[in-house]
Amino acid sequence: MPHVIVKLWPGKTDEQKSRLTEAIVRNVTTLLHSSDESVSVAIQEVASDDWTEQVVEPDVLGQWDRLTKKPGYVQQP
Repeated sequence: MPHVIVKLWPGKTDEQKSRLTEAIVRNVTTLLHSSDESVSVAIQEVASDDWTEQVVEPDVLGQWDRLTKKPGYVQQP
């Protein structure tokens, strides 16, 4: 606990993804008083042409009431 999934467009370097992962783990362990061993992070690249179908519809609009940070690029359903 917990498992964090980050979905983003392709094009970020391995270093950027590694630094993002390190920042997520650091913050999760600090804020939730978790151990490093209990945190897992996955990074999924989604092409911009597939973003609406694979991310916006299921994960943003489909989970609107569960989002703790809503994006500015879509309106509330």
